[in-house]
Amino acid sequence: MGYTITEKIILSHTDNKSIRPNEFIWANVDLALGNDITAPLAIQEFNKLKVKKVFNKKKIVLVPDHFVPAKDLKSANQARNLKDFAAKFKIENYFELGCMGVEHALLPEKGLIKPGFLVIGADSHTCTYGALGAFSTGVGSTDLAASWITGKVWLRVPESIRFIYEGKLNKWVTGKDLILYTIGDIGVDGALYKAMEFTGSIIDSLSMDERLTMCNMAIEAGGKSGIVAPDKTTFDYIKEVSKNKITKKQIDAWEELESDKDATYAFERKYNVKNIEPQVSAPHLPSNAKAVSKFKGTRIDQVVIGSCTNGRISDLRIAAKVLKGKTKHRNVRLIVLPATQKVYLQAIKEGLIDVFVKSGAVVTTPSCGPCLGGHLGILAEGERSIATTNRNFVGRMGHPKSEVYLSNPAVAAASSVRGTISHPEEVV
Repeated sequence: MGYTITEKIILSHTDNKSIRPNEFIWANVDLALGNDITAPLAIQEFNKLKVKKVFNKKKIVLVPDHFVPAKDLKSANQARNLKDFAAKFKIENYFELGCMGVEHALLPEKGLIKPGFLVIGADSHTCTYGALGAFSTGVGSTDLAASWITGKVWLRVPESIRFIYEGKLNKWVTGKDLILYTIGDIGVDGALYKAMEFTGSIIDSLSMDERLTMCNMAIEAGGKSGIVAPDKTTFDYIKEVSKNKITKKQIDAWEELESDKDATYAFERKYNVKNIEPQVSAPHLPSNAKAVSKFKGTRIDQVVIGSCTNGRISDLRIAAKVLKGKTKHRNVRLIVLPATQKVYLQAIKEGLIDVFVKSGAVVTTPSCGPCLGGHLGILAEGERSIATTNRNFVGRMGHPKSEVYLSNPAVAAASSVRGTISHPEEVV
């Protein structure tokens, strides 16, 4: 019996001769990630054990991105914990303010993720890196601390679900719409502790940014991970961002990373994408996804364009295309957060920031800020936001009686102009 791509990657990181779904294993870790919310807890547990060194100073990544620039004394201390730990143990991949970005956009951009890697992070959206053909998943802070000591993680081998996307994409439909539609179909626990494997001609045609968006939201269906088999798009991206030359031998090995024809899946879903319109997820679950036309006239107070889901340069280009020559509605706050410093700089060079500012938007430093109700855009009681983020739970962006709707960047930008949830065609 064959293996899925997820099973192949996990097996290659163990001493086992074979594995099977739901088996508990110890796996070697290629990267272990922490941020300014989760890493301080891991550091606390690490210090309790009075450990003298980390397993590998090159394989630990620390990114302060949730509450930076520090919004208060507590957040300043959290970030300081990362800085001190990185200095003490000479962590090479520590990214200070000004060099950092939203972690799940930053790591691929820095060339730290490769096909076949096993990556863990004390953040649920670590599943993002599956877009590059890696097995990546979120863990708890104590698991992260243990990995810093041992270089290993204890996990259960997930079953896989195969999602096949065929047909022709409608205008303004993006990877964000595909994943919202999928979550709407299977539910927020439809992929509980399973690897979501995205395949089909449509996935083959998607940019790396859109693949990253889809894998990022696997957790919103309960998934253990999301993954796309590496292909030319993957290899071209890695060549562009890698610090070292990528050899033919490496690419040949990566090309072997695909599921066997006789691999076993928990189930499959096939979608004809011609039936998918731009999607909007209503409060208070990402699975409340419907066509944007179903929400016509819904008043909004705030628009957020950014996050680890949709803060990359292609996302900002789409938003700017909709906003160029237009002004946001007078009753709407429009907040744009480039996901990394590199994205920010590229947006400046392309004139996108100029478009945003002229439209009445506020452009902020790279940060997770408003996505988790941290800072840079908290909602008051009764306020409503449409955002390109990944979650819309009760109180996610602020007051428990506020509301968050999820969409792609084009829908968010169009909505900021009209003051109500709107299809891009109503504006462009």
